[in-house]
Amino acid sequence: MSTPARTRILETATRLFYAEGIRAVGIDRIIAEAGVAKATFYHHFPAKDDLVTAYVDDQARMQRELADSLPDAPPRDKLLMIFERLGEAGSNPAYRGCPFINTAAEFPDRAHPVRRAVAAYRRWFGDLMLGLLKEAEHATPERTADILMIVRDGVAVGFDLDDPAAVRASIRETVTRVLSA
Repeated sequence: MSTPARTRILETATRLFYAEGIRAVGIDRIIAEAGVAKATFYHHFPAKDDLVTAYVDDQARMQRELADSLPDAPPRDKLLMIFERLGEAGSNPAYRGCPFINTAAEFPDRAHPVRRAVAAYRRWFGDLMLGLLKEAEHATPERTADILMIVRDGVAVGFDLDDPAAVRASIRETVTRVLSA
């Protein structure tokens, strides 16, 4: 059940985790900045890992909502729109990397609940790619969905490491080449 306090905690954690990293932000700081009592925090999130899992799940929910809000278009066009939206996000000056990749880097144990939440998002994204490729009657939808996941990860990291304008300029060509292969 979502309450105003839970929402404030999650919004505060989201802002801080994304800007500074998960391990760098302590519970006491989140409690202070969210303006909640310690007991209220622990009522909603018994441990920091529970909060981090909720953060990942919330980021995944927002991604699903963005995908659901795409205009009605042929599947190939939708694939291109998804990657163009990634380009818009990565070009934003506030971009601090992919929240899923950043989180996974801080939780190396693949069996950890936080990493399982990241894996669930990645399965969803891969399934989205696969579904659109099958709908487009692509010759090799499974393999191409795997390749698009690698492209997605490369784009997300490339915005941090390279010139964002150059990365954004290459997205459409990269995805088009993958789809045409």
